[in-house]
Order: sequence, then C-alpha cells, then structure tokens
Amino acid sequence: MENNKASKDSLPPIPAKRYFTIGEVSELCGVKSHVLRYWEQEFTQLRPVKRRGNRRYYQHHEVLLIRRIRDLLYEQGFTISGARNRLDETIRDTGRGRSAEETQPVVPGVDLALLRQEIRSVIKLLRVSRGVPSGHQGIISTIVGA
Repeated sequence: MENNKASKDSLPPIPAKRYFTIGEVSELCGVKSHVLRYWEQEFTQLRPVKRRGNRRYYQHHEVLLIRRIRDLLYEQGFTISGARNRLDETIRDTGRGRSAEETQPVVPGVDLALLRQEIRSVIKLLRVSRGVPSGHQGIISTIVGA
C-alpha cells in the first residue's frame, strides 16, 4: 500500500507571510483541511484567527505548531492524547526556565549557532544600509539573543 502523506523532509518551506488560509496551511503541512479543523478541537494551543464568514487565518507560529503536531502523530506514532500531553510538557518545561531551544526538536543538519551568526550579520548589514525601524529592535534582540 502506497503512503501518499508527505514526509517531514519533503514539506515545502514556509513563506514569509503574516496570515495563511486553511488551504495554504494544508499544502504547507501535508494535512487535509478537515484534519486541521479537527485538530483545532483537540489541541487548545491551535487557535487560528477567524474573520468574515468564519474563515480561518493561521499565523506562522501556528503553521509550525501544526507541523509539530503532524510530526508527533504521523512520524513518531503518538496518539492524539499523547501528542497533546507532549505539547503541554514542552510548554511547562519552557515555563520552568528551560530555553525554547532545549524544548524544541533539533532540526537534523542545521547548525543553530551558525544560523544565529548569519542572522546577526544580515541584521548588521540592514542597520548599515537603511537602518532598522525602532519598533523592531526588541524583535531583533529576541531573534539573535543580543
């Protein structure tokens, strides 16, 4: 029997957008729309913005959460209840002072220190070329750990 689900490695990159429709999220995460609507009932952390006509708009962090849920259920074999508990543990551990890096899964082949260094150099270039808007200083500090 052929498995038509997209593997974790074959998921497309997430574009730099503020909001995504349910159809876009379905394609980005390899999960059908009706499954996403079901997961909203099962995972309290997943709360897309609902606008006109009850249309769902997901933000970047929710797309990442959906990919994490998908990984727990489809790749690691957790039950819905087990995946819910694992996500709750991650949130509790982060609240106890553990960093987000310690609680999030490591992406194979990605050197986080090198990535952080590259982001810092890009930010430095942006500051020199056109300046960083004052309202974004806090976000940048959070990203690069400065």
